[in-house]
Amino acid sequence: MTDTRASSVSRRRFLRGTGVAAATAGLTAGSLPTAGAGPAWRARRSGGKSVAVLGGGMAGLAAAHELVERGFRVTVLEPVALGGKARSIPVPGTGEGGRKELPGEHGFRFFPGFYHNVPDTMRRIPFPGNANGVWDNLVAATEGKYPRANGRADATMFGMLPDPAGALTPDGLRRILVEEIVKQQGIKPWEAEFFANRIVVFLTSSDERRFGQWEHVSWWDYVRAEQYSDEYRNVVAEGLTRQLVAAKADVASTRTIGNMAEAFIMNIMRRGNDGELDRVLNAPTNEAWIDPWVRLLRTLGAEFRLGEAVTALHVDNGQIRSVRVRDGDGDTADFEADWFVCAMPVERARKLWSRDVLALDSSLEGTTELTTEWMTGIQYYLRERIDYTHGHISFVDSQWAITALTQDQFWEHRNFRADYGDGNVADCLSVDISDWNTPGMLFGKPASRCTADEIARETWAQMKAHLEDTGESWLPDEILHSWFLDPAIVWDPDRQRNTNETPLLINTTSSWDKRPTAHTGVPNLFLAGDFVRTDVDLATMECANESGRAAVNALLDAADSNAERVTVYELYDPPEFEAFKATDAQLYRAGLPHALDRP
Repeated sequence: MTDTRASSVSRRRFLRGTGVAAATAGLTAGSLPTAGAGPAWRARRSGGKSVAVLGGGMAGLAAAHELVERGFRVTVLEPVALGGKARSIPVPGTGEGGRKELPGEHGFRFFPGFYHNVPDTMRRIPFPGNANGVWDNLVAATEGKYPRANGRADATMFGMLPDPAGALTPDGLRRILVEEIVKQQGIKPWEAEFFANRIVVFLTSSDERRFGQWEHVSWWDYVRAEQYSDEYRNVVAEGLTRQLVAAKADVASTRTIGNMAEAFIMNIMRRGNDGELDRVLNAPTNEAWIDPWVRLLRTLGAEFRLGEAVTALHVDNGQIRSVRVRDGDGDTADFEADWFVCAMPVERARKLWSRDVLALDSSLEGTTELTTEWMTGIQYYLRERIDYTHGHISFVDSQWAITALTQDQFWEHRNFRADYGDGNVADCLSVDISDWNTPGMLFGKPASRCTADEIARETWAQMKAHLEDTGESWLPDEILHSWFLDPAIVWDPDRQRNTNETPLLINTTSSWDKRPTAHTGVPNLFLAGDFVRTDVDLATMECANESGRAAVNALLDAADSNAERVTVYELYDPPEFEAFKATDAQLYRAGLPHALDRP
C-alpha cells in the first residue's frame, strides 16, 4: 500500500438555563501583530456588539451564523481549518492535470432524519441552483449492509419497522423489535426478547428516572451483557456503542445510548423527521456545505482569522476582557471583544480555565473529568467504482469497529476520475475506525499503537475478512490506488504510539453533572460544543449546532437584546408513551423500579 499520507421533571427543564429551552416555541490567514496593535487588530467596542467566537468548527460556525444575522460584529478565531471534524481535508500533492486534490476527511458524513438544527441552518445557506440552499445537497442513503466474519450470515440490524402503527404501545414496540432482532443470526430468541424489553423500559422511563438512575448505569450493565451469550454482547451490547458513537459499553451512560436508540427508532418510524432516514452529501463536505457557509457569513460581515489559536482568557473586573492569541509563528497578541463564545472542543477549552476564570465559575472544573475517545477516518482511493450497497456498511465483527461508505455513488454532480486526483481514481471508500484500543488481526496491536501503514493494512484486512467469508470479494488488493489517514493521527516513534489531535467526547456514566451550560458564571463568556449540555446529548454535528444556538440565546439574554431568539429543536418525544412516563415518575419518586423492569 502507498502512503499518501426529582415533581415532574422534563428534559426541557433539565436544559433550562442553557439557553436551549428559551427559543424552542476571502478568508485571512495572516500573522499576528505584536501586543498593543492598533484598531485593525483590536475589536472595536461599539454598542456592546462585538463577539469573538473561539473556534471555527460546527459549533463556532453555527454561533457565528446566528450572531451576524442579529447584527453582531463577529470574529472567528480558528487555529487549523474551518469546519472542524466535519471539514474536507484535501490530500496534498495528489491533484494532477487541473484536477482537484483527492478529498480526504476526518470521517464520512451521516445525517439521520432526526436532525433538525443542522438542516435548518443548511436551508439558510444559498447554493447555486438549489431552491432550499445547501439542504438540497443531502441525498438519501437507501440501503445498508452488515457483513459478518467467521462464516456468520450477514446481519440486518434495524431496518424499517414493518408496521410502525403497531409500535405505539409498549407491547407492540417490543413485539416488532423482537421480530427485527431475531434476524440477527446467533442471537437466541429469549435474548432478543430481553433486549427488546430493555429498549421498551427506557422509552417509557420518565425523565426523572433517565437522569436520576439511567445516567448512572452503564449500557453494559443495563442490557445485562454478562448474563448472555458472546453474540448478544458483540451485537447489542458492544456493537451499538462502538460503531455508532465510539463509546465503550462498560462506561457509556445508558441515558445517552438510550436516547440515541429512541431517536433512531423514531427515525425508522419516520416520526419527527426532517427528511429521509439516512442522508449523506452529494459532494465533498467543503464543496457541498462548508465553503458556501463561510462565503455567506463573510457576506453578512463575519471575519475569519485562520491559524490563530486562543491560549488564555484575561479576566478583568469580573468578566473576560480579552483573549491571548498565538499564530503559527508563535507571535502573540491580545484580542478584545464585548462578548466571547468559546466553541472549542473540551480538551482544548478546559485548558483556558485559569484560577481567575474558575473563581467566577467553579463548575467549569468539572470539564476536567470528561472523557474523550478516538473515532477517526481513513480513506481508500480505488481504481474501480464500487457498487456494493447504496448506504453505509458496518463490519459487525471487526476488532476496530469499522464502518464505511463508498462516496462516488452519491456524488451525482461529480466525476471522480475527471475531477480529483491523477485520473486513475474512480471511487473512495471512506472508513471510520471507532475502536483504537482492541488488538487487530494482522499485527496483534490496537490502532493506537500501529503506524499509519499498519493501520491501513490492518483496516483493509479486517474489511476483507468480512467480505470474503460471505463470498463477496469486491476489495481485491489490485483495486487499491492509495489511502489517506486523518492527519490528526500523529505517530510518536519514541513512544511507539499515536496521538490524536481531534478526539471525541464520550458521555460516560454520571458525566451530565460535570458538563456546563451554555451560559457560564462569567457574565460575558458562553460555551458551545459537544461537551455543553444539549438535548441531542451526543458528540455529533447536530449537538454542535444546537449548542451554538444555545450559546447565542444565552448571549442575547445577557445582553438584554430585543433580537429574536434562535429556534432550538428538540428530539421527538412519542406522545403515546407520556402516560407510561407519568406513572414511572411516581414510581421513581417512591423509590420503586420501573413497572416493566425485569429482575
